Amino acid sequence: MSIKTIEQIRKRLAERPAEIAEARRGGAKVVGWFNYNVPEEVIDALGLIPVRLGTGGSDRLVELGSRYISTGNCVYVRQAAGLFAEAEDPYIVNSDLVVFDVTCKQVYRLAEIVSHYFNVNTLVLGVPYNFTVPAGVTYFRKETAALTRRLEEHFGVTLTADNLRASVRLYEEIRAAIRKLYEYQKQRKSPISWSESNEVVQAGNFLDRREYLSLLEQLLQELKNSSRDAYRHLGEDAPRLLLTGSIIPPGDSKLPGVIEELGGRIVVDDLWSGFAPARLIHVRGDTLDDVADGYLVPHASLPNLDFEGDTRLSNLKALSAEFDVSGVLFHSLRYCDAFTFKAPETKRFFLGLGISFLEIHTEYAGSDYEAIRTRVEAFLELVKGRSAALV
Repeated sequence: MSIKTIEQIRKRLAERPAEIAEARRGGAKVVGWFNYNVPEEVIDALGLIPVRLGTGGSDRLVELGSRYISTGNCVYVRQAAGLFAEAEDPYIVNSDLVVFDVTCKQVYRLAEIVSHYFNVNTLVLGVPYNFTVPAGVTYFRKETAALTRRLEEHFGVTLTADNLRASVRLYEEIRAAIRKLYEYQKQRKSPISWSESNEVVQAGNFLDRREYLSLLEQLLQELKNSSRDAYRHLGEDAPRLLLTGSIIPPGDSKLPGVIEELGGRIVVDDLWSGFAPARLIHVRGDTLDDVADGYLVPHASLPNLDFEGDTRLSNLKALSAEFDVSGVLFHSLRYCDAFTFKAPETKRFFLGLGISFLEIHTEYAGSDYEAIRTRVEAFLELVKGRSAALV
């Protein structure tokens, strides 16, 4: 039994590229963006169409991108370069300007590459590496204000307080709806799977945000009245997993697919391509400074050598308790140094909590599929064994 609202979302996603192209012919402007800290509320409040760019899972596009950007960069960044080189992705083709934040230095390099080789209009948003000191907060507030001015100048538009207030309210409602959606994963029997929830979250990268909120509300109502059990094929001992680590963008289904194929149940993630923005970003006022403050959320791209005070780890601990997690899968893309370097400390942290941990280091080529499958299968058996021993 399918979920009707998800089928509707898929239909709207298929229609969206043509819809955006038509809107541009009518004078609308599209702003694509990459990474974590770009405040979409500002783009929306300026009357522009925001689209989060980037896909994964294509070794062909990675190879194409590697002709322009160093192979020492992660495959996500190289595939992004490949998308610009190929110039067929409808969202990239229809972006009038692309914003890159420098949370990740590799994405900053990507901004230089696409501007130089492909003549893309680009803006760069600076991100501080220390959010806990006043200077870091002040810096990001000024960067957000500067980004706003540059967008106003480029498109000949003006940010108004009323429009910003309305956009802040819209995005807070979207994030609240996504948090409600993930509440279903806490249940032993859930009408919606994690993979379906993740698909819905990523649809928000592309759909009109007001329509998207309406679809989220419709989905929540449908699930409330549903008797569907998305996990009826799994036993009661199915490992409940937290998926963390590098970004898993649309198109990169390898690891989640292996996990679900082998009988593991992902119940939550803290991926910045998934649940993390809805969980962690909270804009508590309606000024530009409030928006900037809401987007100052820690993640692995930021250096944090204070193991005890690392709020990223605190968030992971809270997630593991709230969602009754029995195992953690840490996904790190090859050459994604930020997450690769965080893997050992994250492993020590979870083992200290008595939670099983596995790091999967991968890329977009299919050559590592069987190796990943073997390691995940062994890990799931380990988690099942530990869980049985505790009964």
